[in-house]
Amino acid sequence: MIITIDGPAGAGKSSVARALARRLNFCFLDTGAMYRAVALAGKRKGLDWDQPHDLANLARQLDIFLEADRIYLDGEDVSEEIRSSAVTAVTRYAADNPQVRQHLVSMQRTAATGKNIVAEGRDQGTVAFPNAECKIFLTASPEERARRRLNDLKAKGEPVTLEQVLDAQLRRDEEDSSRAVGPLTPAPDAIEVCSDGLMLDQVVDKLEKIVRQKNQS
Repeated sequence: MIITIDGPAGAGKSSVARALARRLNFCFLDTGAMYRAVALAGKRKGLDWDQPHDLANLARQLDIFLEADRIYLDGEDVSEEIRSSAVTAVTRYAADNPQVRQHLVSMQRTAATGKNIVAEGRDQGTVAFPNAECKIFLTASPEERARRRLNDLKAKGEPVTLEQVLDAQLRRDEEDSSRAVGPLTPAPDAIEVCSDGLMLDQVVDKLEKIVRQKNQS
């Protein structure tokens, strides 16, 4: 069974998807981390972001490996580094690149073959797994999402304000929604869940109920 969880930045997709996968004893696929890893590799190489073919060529050469809660780039654990503000700021160059998306979607489908999986990202229910048995669109208000992101960044020692986080997030929402390939949009058959005011376990409870109902139908 494939469960997709899409939604905007800061909605809690990664934490919720990871927790839901554990509860159901499914595999977890953090596709957003894959795009971040490509962006990190491009940043390290000093690529010209105005040369998308260079980034696509680099992406095809990378060894990106997901294991449990960690992501490895050419054998190096980059799970923390890909979440930095510096990498977040350039991830759109990987996410907006049609050739990179095509390559990573192919990797995602291969990773999901023959498995029970929870796949989290922006286009999982619309592009990567359009035939998924259960599709969820997880959202939250912009203010709630910005507060969560601010707390994450402060925990890492990054000096940012709520206003800066909110401005960056709104720009990213616009970029994600207007992307020509794999834009952020709910699949027609996705069930929308708002996480405002809910603890992690409460959101997971909601999603687990949806999944079990889908399994019975």
